[in-house]
Amino acid sequence: MRTTALKKVSLESQPGYAIRRLHQVAVAIFSHEIGELGITPVQYAILQMVHNHPGFDQRTLARNIALDTSTTAGVVDRLEARGVLTRNASPSDRRVRLLSLTPAGEQLLVDTIPRMENAQQRILAPLSPAQQAEFMHLLHLLLDKNHDQSQRPVDTVNA
Repeated sequence: MRTTALKKVSLESQPGYAIRRLHQVAVAIFSHEIGELGITPVQYAILQMVHNHPGFDQRTLARNIALDTSTTAGVVDRLEARGVLTRNASPSDRRVRLLSLTPAGEQLLVDTIPRMENAQQRILAPLSPAQQAEFMHLLHLLLDKNHDQSQRPVDTVNA
């Protein structure tokens, strides 16, 4: 039986670890800013995407926010139960459900957007404006170049 020496690896040197930690920070800041509105980052993404593209079906929505269809369906169920989103049968295919915001959903989005924007500013605040632009450029470059590695490929629309 051959054994290899177990080496110590610095977690801080691993991009995946740093990305996971940054995700934790981003969710914590988002949650703090959103507060009593009681909306998650994924719920916000769904509401914003449906607002930007009214009439999306659930499958298209899932692709465009990079979630699997069953997770998306569960979140849409919760948003529909909350009265902020509706699913209506497509006139061309009754099996397809088209999504739209209710007036309460529109108001929730109106209330959420300034808080979400503040959260995004807080996440990037430690960086200078030039560093913020470079960080976002590099982040999108990594996403684009690793697109085929995703378990949930995204067919993005101009959101």
